[in-house]
Amino acid sequence: MNKISKRSKILYALVFAFVFGVCFLSVTLISNAETWALKRVNQHIYDKGQLISAGTIYDRNGVVLAQTVDGKRIFNENKTIRCATLHTVGDLSGFIATGAHTAFKSQLTGYSLINGVYNIERDGEDKNLHLTIDANLCADAYNALGKNNGTIGVYNYKTGEILCMVSKPTFDINNKPSDIDTDSTGKYNGIYLNRFLSGVFTPGSTFKIVTAACAIENITDIDSRTFTCTGSYKTSTGVVRCNGVHGTLNFEKALNRSCNSAFAQMAEELGNEKLTATAEELGFNKRIQVNGINVTKSYFDLTGAVSVDRGWAGIGQYKTLANPCHMVTLMGAIASNGTAPAPHILETNSSLFSLGSSTLRYLDMTTAIKLSDMLRSNVKNYYGDHKFPNLEMCGKTGTAEVAGKEPHTWFVGFSKRPDTPIAIVVLLENSGGTGIGNAVPIANKVMQSAAGLA
Repeated sequence: MNKISKRSKILYALVFAFVFGVCFLSVTLISNAETWALKRVNQHIYDKGQLISAGTIYDRNGVVLAQTVDGKRIFNENKTIRCATLHTVGDLSGFIATGAHTAFKSQLTGYSLINGVYNIERDGEDKNLHLTIDANLCADAYNALGKNNGTIGVYNYKTGEILCMVSKPTFDINNKPSDIDTDSTGKYNGIYLNRFLSGVFTPGSTFKIVTAACAIENITDIDSRTFTCTGSYKTSTGVVRCNGVHGTLNFEKALNRSCNSAFAQMAEELGNEKLTATAEELGFNKRIQVNGINVTKSYFDLTGAVSVDRGWAGIGQYKTLANPCHMVTLMGAIASNGTAPAPHILETNSSLFSLGSSTLRYLDMTTAIKLSDMLRSNVKNYYGDHKFPNLEMCGKTGTAEVAGKEPHTWFVGFSKRPDTPIAIVVLLENSGGTGIGNAVPIANKVMQSAAGLA
């Protein structure tokens, strides 16, 4: 009997080990099958590590951005479009991690857990991607950037469609510079980075929108307050310099003139806790996604900050960093009474569309309407409506100091016209000058091109 008992235990142990092994193998297969199938050694879809067999990538109008012809990956025939859409379409080696060739490679290569990687000629239509971007608008944005590095993003705040995302520096995928990976001059710094999705930059005065929102929600008499600017504001622990001598200003005029003194005073009064709460309410320190692509978080932290730190933070300096995609969706939320659709780059009929899709909730309606009116006042009463003809534009410029380098210049805003629900972000990296001088003319060029796409 003892022998039978021992044999039974051994048998049970073997059965348990077998079942455990099958379960472990199944979980491992499900978890890793896609990675195994899409490794660059798979000669069915790669040649020397370069993607060759994949579906066609189209823009919103059916313009071909990339396709496979006779076993070779072919890009749009227009050089400007190729350069402008590089970071959206992606390269063939996977260096641009957020490009479609990498981010959506499962759909482009036709991978499924059941069938693996199937034949492109037989099942080609299922492997195509239709993007929301407009190739010609991207080309216009690329040209508008000129010699500047940075990014431009255009977003429909009613549908959530990203109509344009252009990042510089870039290159022509058909003629990649041979010195990109060996250059020591810095001209190719971050060339594989999509600055719209993955970059973070000191926001400068564009962050005053956040400080203004906090003041609206926490200072009951903010609309009747006046602020006196003598060229600087002395906090209890140091001085915040202003960008001018503005004299006596009310709340709206303080935003119009982008007065550092007034906003540093507001920040000092609001305190670390309230400013942080509003910044996080407006999307800082939080992750958003674009069809499953993780967007780099905007960053705001006042841990241990004293009053002068808080004053600088309130005007978009100190440690604060902003992501351009986040900033343009925030503009969309202000335009839409506090909420906006999550941004997406895939057309809604894509099987991958639902990845990351949701509604972004940033503000209560009262605050959003107040901010919208103030941003409209900026353009109407300070920048000038003539800078944005026929757009009923709302917006805010920014000139962000960067230690040891030329400042970044920004414009964030949106059209208030019901037939043009378009928001825009322009970020010029280390461009020097000012937001109103550098970023506003570029923003207008792109907005005029985008106005007919809504």
